[in-house]
Formats: sequence, C-alpha cells, structure tokens
Amino acid sequence: MPAEPVRVAAERPADAPVPSSLTKLTPGDAGYRRMILALFAAGTATFALLFSTQALLPALTGELHVSASTASWTVSATTLALALAVVPLSLVSERVGRRAMLSYGLTAAVALALVIPFAPGVDTLIVLRALQGVAIAGIPASGIAFIADEVEQKYVIGAIGLFVAGNSVGGMTGRILTGWVADAWGWRAALAAVAVLSVLCAALFRATLPRARHFTPGPAGTRAMLATVRGHLTDGLMVRLYAIGALFMTVFGSVYTVIGLRLAGEPFGLSQGLIGSVFVIYLVGTVSSAAAGRFVGLLGRRGTLYAAALTTAAGLLLTSSGTLYVVLLGLVLLTAGFFAGHAVASASVSRAATEGRAQATALYQVAYYAGSSVGATLGAIAFHAAAWDGVVVLGLVALVAIGGITLYATRKAVTERRTVAVAGR
Repeated sequence: MPAEPVRVAAERPADAPVPSSLTKLTPGDAGYRRMILALFAAGTATFALLFSTQALLPALTGELHVSASTASWTVSATTLALALAVVPLSLVSERVGRRAMLSYGLTAAVALALVIPFAPGVDTLIVLRALQGVAIAGIPASGIAFIADEVEQKYVIGAIGLFVAGNSVGGMTGRILTGWVADAWGWRAALAAVAVLSVLCAALFRATLPRARHFTPGPAGTRAMLATVRGHLTDGLMVRLYAIGALFMTVFGSVYTVIGLRLAGEPFGLSQGLIGSVFVIYLVGTVSSAAAGRFVGLLGRRGTLYAAALTTAAGLLLTSSGTLYVVLLGLVLLTAGFFAGHAVASASVSRAATEGRAQATALYQVAYYAGSSVGATLGAIAFHAAAWDGVVVLGLVALVAIGGITLYATRKAVTERRTVAVAGR
C-alpha cells in the first residue's frame, strides 16, 4: 500500500509546497493535540473496562462463592476474546477506516459495560466479559495504526507512548474506583461506576478525534488478509516483537491479577478499598510509557528493552518482601519497566510494517493480550500452588526469555553490520 507522501510527490511539482491538509501531524499542531486527547480518552476507557474485575477478585470469590482461578476468568475471558477478535477486526478497519473502527468498538464496549453489573452469576459475567473483549478488540490496534497513518514518522513512538499512557491511566482509575466503590456498595456498584467513567471517556473521544487524512483502504477479502498475516508471521523481526509483547504482558498480567489476593491475606490484610488504591502505581507507567521516545533516543530500541526488562525483574524480586512498602516499591519498578517495554515494542511493530500496518499491529495485540490471558490464568494457578513465590518464578522465566530474544536480535544486528562493512571494502 503506497504511503500518502509518495502520491503527493507524484501529483505535484517537486518545488511546490505540500498543502497543509496533506501534511502529517506533528506535536505543534492543534490536530495532533486533539488526536492525543481523543486517543488518551479511548485508552483510558479501554483499560478501565478491560481489567475492571481484576481488583475485584477478592470480592468475587467471596460473594459468588467461587475459587480464585474461576474468578480470574472474568479477566482472562476478556483478554482471550480480544486476542481472537483483533485480527479479523483489523481487516474491517482496513475497509471502514481506523476512526470508524475506534468509534464502533468503543460504543459497543460501553454498551456492554452498562449491562455487566446486572449479571446474575459468574457464568453470565464471564460470557458478557468475553463479548466485551470482542468489542474492545477494535480499539488498541486501530488506535496505533491511526497514529502511524496520521503522524510524522519521527514522532510516532512518542505519540504511541502517550496512547499507552492513557491505557495506564485507565488501568489505575478503574482499579481504584472499583476498589473503593466495592468496599462501600459491593462489586456490582463498582462495575457500574466503571461503566459511567467509560461513557464520559467515549463522549470526550467522539468530540475531539480529528478526521483521518492519510488513510487508504487496503485489500478486501480473507485471502488478502491471510497473505498479509502470513507475511508478518514469517518476518523474524515481527515475530520477536510479538513474543516480547506477550512475555512482558505475561509478567504484568500475572502480578496484577493476583496481587489483590496477596494483599488481602496475611501479613498485610488490606481492605478492598486499600487494595484498589495500590493501583495508583499505574501513574508510574503513564510517565514511563510517555517517555519511551526519549529513552529510545538515549539507549536505542534494544537498549531500552534491556533496561525495561531489568527494571521489571528488580521490581518483581522486591515484591517477595513481607514488608508492605518494599512490595509497593517493587510494583513501582515493575510497572515502570513494563510500560516502557510495551510502548517500545508496540511502536517498533508499527515502524517496521511497510504494508498491512493494521494487521501488523493487530498481531501484536493478539500476542499481547494472549500474554495477559496466560499470565492471569497461570498467575492464579502459581499462587494457589506455591503462594507468591510461584508468581515471582513465573515472571522471572518470562523476563529471561525477553532478555534472550533481545540478545539474539542484538547479535544478529551486529553480524549484519559487520557483513555490510566487509562487503563495502
């Protein structure tokens, strides 16, 4: 799919000014600021809804009389459904446009959020949450593809970092809100409060998102989509980035799914409201993801991934402490490392995709949310089998794998540079 600037150059004299309506957005533009605000709102609603039951697991296990692993499916079913739906919906976005897909997905997710608090039991709750995952699937990949389409290349990583920052704000706000509301009025009222928050975010999104100026419809049909997907899945760089996203989310999903159960038990014994307040730590992720572009400028993409993995590992080890403030410090480091790593990996996918960008980012979302689902499920199993130490071991294994993949990429890049240098002599 040819990029828009190539078409402009072909249609106009080389020395003619490019119409402002056809130039891509930069941070000084009003359209850029409107886009960031709109996608920040969409990201806030997405993560608030996606993980709205995560901080409620202690309440769900108690009030619905189910096990921790069963309650964890209110999170896992949503992320798994999202992972399964994101690629087909990316094909739709290639035809109807990123903006339309963002709008449709957010509207459907909010509508389901208004119904979910009335679920009669855990089975219905899980089914509704799975449907909500399908609705949400149209948002993350389309949002990243919208940025890549509309923003000047050198500002894309920073813009995606701000979009991811909205995710972290949504994750934090949703969990704090559900924690305190559940403490006072129960888990149903907590989910209703998140629904109201998502309605407000959706209204802000609809009011501020600018029209797409650089979207070009892609090829239609299942055969074309499968060919594009096959191309991405046989690209070594793409596969490594997908694996890194999945592994980072496995760590994050396992820790934040189970941390509420740990803090509710001995030696901490925190209330549901205080457990929800712990998620204010997500603000650290807002800062680290928004700063991802600057980290890449200093350390390079692979250097930033190394730093993110090491920071996440240090935080994970600190969470083993029996002292609350040390555990909280560990969560701060883990959250900072995760969001920086995710922002760099997701932006690198969009940067590397020369065609089928929606499918490329959709496949990243598949890996990312599959990692979340696996992390939530395995984290609950590990916690049940070996308490918190089991969760720590699970996370360290995933982080070692991230380090190994990044090291392989580093050595491959060094070898390629040496080969080019020798050939140029």
